Amino acid sequence: MFTSIDFVSILPEILILALAVILLCVEPFWKEEERRNAGWLTAGGLFLIIIISLLFGQPGEPTAVFGGMIRFDWLGFFFKLLFMFAAAVTSMLLMDHEKAGGRGEAYLLLLASVLGMNLMAASADLIMLYLAIETASIPLYILAGFLLTDDRSTEAGFKYLLFGTLASTVMLYGFSLIFGFAGTTNLYLLSDLFASGKISAVLAFSVIALVLMGIGFKVAVVPFQFWAPDVYQGSPTPVAGFLSTASKAAGFAVIVRFFIVAFPDYAPSWTVLLAALSAITMTVGNLLALSQTNIKRLLAYSSIAHAGYAMIGIVAFSQLGAASVVFYLAAYIVTNLLAFGVIMAFSRVTGSDDIKDYAGLSRRNPWLALMMLAAFLSLAGMPPFGGFVGKVFVFAAGVQAGYVWLVIVGILNSIIGVYYYLNTMKYVYLYRLPDEDEEDHPVLLTRPYAIALAVLVIGVILVGTVFAPWFSWSNSAALNLF
Repeated sequence: MFTSIDFVSILPEILILALAVILLCVEPFWKEEERRNAGWLTAGGLFLIIIISLLFGQPGEPTAVFGGMIRFDWLGFFFKLLFMFAAAVTSMLLMDHEKAGGRGEAYLLLLASVLGMNLMAASADLIMLYLAIETASIPLYILAGFLLTDDRSTEAGFKYLLFGTLASTVMLYGFSLIFGFAGTTNLYLLSDLFASGKISAVLAFSVIALVLMGIGFKVAVVPFQFWAPDVYQGSPTPVAGFLSTASKAAGFAVIVRFFIVAFPDYAPSWTVLLAALSAITMTVGNLLALSQTNIKRLLAYSSIAHAGYAMIGIVAFSQLGAASVVFYLAAYIVTNLLAFGVIMAFSRVTGSDDIKDYAGLSRRNPWLALMMLAAFLSLAGMPPFGGFVGKVFVFAAGVQAGYVWLVIVGILNSIIGVYYYLNTMKYVYLYRLPDEDEEDHPVLLTRPYAIALAVLVIGVILVGTVFAPWFSWSNSAALNLF
């Protein structure tokens, strides 16, 4: 029987589906020059859905709905808000993309991916989780290779599809083993079955390793990060920004729920494994970022390093750790979307993603340069921006759990990050255009870019200064896990 709780639990997904149907019906009747308005419709619709969800869709006590397939709690609800916000901003950044902004199918694919991510965050059953992952991933494969006339884009789409399919297959095999050993696919029943001792530790860790391979691909942790730089570089820049933020956050939403709920009794062992992955991921991501000359590849390696930072909160295996992961991802989403938004605005005018071509940007558009500085300082973990507070919380969770060595590795890696972020800003503020007057080559912002970037800058500052409400929400999301 379909109850009111069932309806409220999937209210955002119902509204997203309705928005997609409206877009599908309206867009074909627009003239060619009007089709970029699909971005306004998508962004406005998603912001409206966020407001409606906050007013009418907030969860109470954690509830299993739809036969235990979905968990209606604050963890899933908070992540849903993050995904919808990221998609709304991405829609505005996509509007003025020369080749994709006027194509309604791009926005439909974006909505389909958000639908899958929402279900990923709320899944309490392995079958629902796998279907949600595929629903989120398949549209992203298409969006990565959306520019058929661009060889780099088609290569990015093919690589993402190839590696994503392989990772999904391995993960599905792990899910099948879980069902074979435990006799159930419900995440909230697995902990008792694995704790009963009927399944050997070797088999349990084999399953954990297989699942971690699939989810590790989504969040781009070492050694499953090899796809990220090529895919980010070749994808349309707004798509790359969405991949590096919402898609990564969706993967972490799964990791948080899966490991903490299904395998709490094996925590002393899998936390050591994740701690090693965290340290290696941070180090590899930051060291490889040092030599990059393409800014999208630099941010790709940076996003790999940030996956390592966020992993510290999961390693802590505590309420503070889980809350710090949720908060960190919120700060990271607004920060990295801001960084990719600046890149999109710049490349739209100059056609270049090379770091050296950012020379003189502070004179070509001082406000855009300030936005870029805010994004990069936040990524580097500098106060008073959101990235600083996020790192403080995950490092505090690591220290509280006794992983002082991992926090030290994180701090040292943050110092490396400061170097290459500020090295990029050196071109923006200290270098000049060779033999050119910067004032004759302005980088102008269109209205969608100006609105999106302004919202993101305000978000980065608010998360870093007025962080108590955001952390309170993050803590509410983590409370249900312990």
